[in-house]
Amino acid sequence: MDLDIVALSRLQFAITALYHFLFVPLTIGLAVILAIMETVYVMTDRPVWRQMVKFWGTLFGINFVMGVATGLVMEFQFGMNWSYYSHYVGDVFGAPLAIEGLMAFFLEATFVGLFFFGWDKLSKVGHLIATWAVAIGSNFSALWILIANGWMQNPVGAQFNPQTMRMEVTDFFAVLTNPVAQAKFVHTVSAAYVVAAIFVLGVSAWYVLKGRHLQLAKRSMTIAASFGLAASLSVVVLGDESGYLSTEHQKMKLAAIEAMWHTEPAPAAFTAFGFPDQAARETHFAIHIPIVMGLIGTRSLTTEIPGIHELVERAKERIHNGVLAYDALQTVRAAGRDSAIPPDVRKTFEEHGLELGYALLLKRYIDDPRQATPEMIDKAAWDTVPQVWPLFWSFRVMVGLGMFFIVLTATFFVLSARRRLDRHRWLLKLAVLAIPLPWIAAEAGWIVAEFGRQPWIIEGVLPTAAAVSDLGVATVLSTLVGFVLIYTVLLVIEMKLMLKAIRQGPHPDRGEGAALLSPLVGPQPPQAVEHTA
Repeated sequence: MDLDIVALSRLQFAITALYHFLFVPLTIGLAVILAIMETVYVMTDRPVWRQMVKFWGTLFGINFVMGVATGLVMEFQFGMNWSYYSHYVGDVFGAPLAIEGLMAFFLEATFVGLFFFGWDKLSKVGHLIATWAVAIGSNFSALWILIANGWMQNPVGAQFNPQTMRMEVTDFFAVLTNPVAQAKFVHTVSAAYVVAAIFVLGVSAWYVLKGRHLQLAKRSMTIAASFGLAASLSVVVLGDESGYLSTEHQKMKLAAIEAMWHTEPAPAAFTAFGFPDQAARETHFAIHIPIVMGLIGTRSLTTEIPGIHELVERAKERIHNGVLAYDALQTVRAAGRDSAIPPDVRKTFEEHGLELGYALLLKRYIDDPRQATPEMIDKAAWDTVPQVWPLFWSFRVMVGLGMFFIVLTATFFVLSARRRLDRHRWLLKLAVLAIPLPWIAAEAGWIVAEFGRQPWIIEGVLPTAAAVSDLGVATVLSTLVGFVLIYTVLLVIEMKLMLKAIRQGPHPDRGEGAALLSPLVGPQPPQAVEHTA
């Protein structure tokens, strides 16, 4: 029954997170695109650029509101569904979340109001500063969230206190400069820029196909193609950095992504295609590209990447060491005060304390890890292997789409330079059809990042099964159903508002707040709309 609670709690958080991330990347990316467009407006003083900022700002505003509504619930879930996690690492994990709220979200929310209602109250430069503040605030928000998430992937700058049974911060600067967090931030933000660029490109291509708002559409396509090409190339480069860091900090995740069951001679090959079979512990019909994985994972031709079987054997050793640490921990806690701890017990805990989390993997099979049988230890070691086929295919979907975005944005970048954006209707139709693809790539990326960390909620420190709240299955199931229904309604509302705003197109500038209210007003006469374009 405990396992059912764990599975349902994981599913609930996964669904709310994936729903939330439908809104987040478009908000982050559109904010920067708006700032770029308004910079051009201030420099050129051409009204069409102001109209572009207001039109795309309308879509940004709708998405921003939905992102806030869906994001608030997620932080409360740590207390509702993951109470032991909150107790165990609250000192570390809570700090970035608090800073995100104080520094980033308030900054972003304040300047969002100035963006929408300050057109007639601020100077051009003043309003431009507010727009850039929105863009910076949205990126800062992502930074602190991803610092917290990166710490879960690579827990640095903190130490377990056996007296309080909690992880406590020892070096907050190490938490901030965590290489996994920094790589995850720039990779995630670049992916968000791609989402926004393809969205602007696709909507603008639809206008060109319809012969509407051509000045606005072609200029928007130029910005989107340039911005999207730079972002797409950045995603590839930064994704390579994430792969390299996984070799250092999350070896099992990398082996599972590659379905690499055994260690291969260096440099390892990249498995371009195959069907991972976890039961048989092999990959059927695998097609390998020599050397590539070794270069990505190790940046050398001589360093091996360990396979799943070898990593499981290492996990068995770490579980044995973790049991020693667990036994020493019981003595430390019974001693009560530091001076009463026997020296040999203190030494044992200092030597093996970092592997205490591996002993907790045995809690799934027995209450006292010290009583575990060899069979239990073997099962716990294989529990460190995440489900391979979802990781294997999610990674390849993400990479394949990333390559497609580079080709697509590069093509439109060249067409824009040659002023031939409207020459190939099939390319315009392809851009429209491509609108949902960046979201698929982004969600696949999160599946790789989070699913690949299992069975750990904090890599090597706390198993997911040990972090849940003591709730009934019915409670978790009912809230899961409720969240799905509410979030689906919010998604439908956003889609309706976004599609209505896109169909109507840019509106005449009616003064303060027009950009925010335009999707809620009735359609304007076509002549007036075309005249303003």
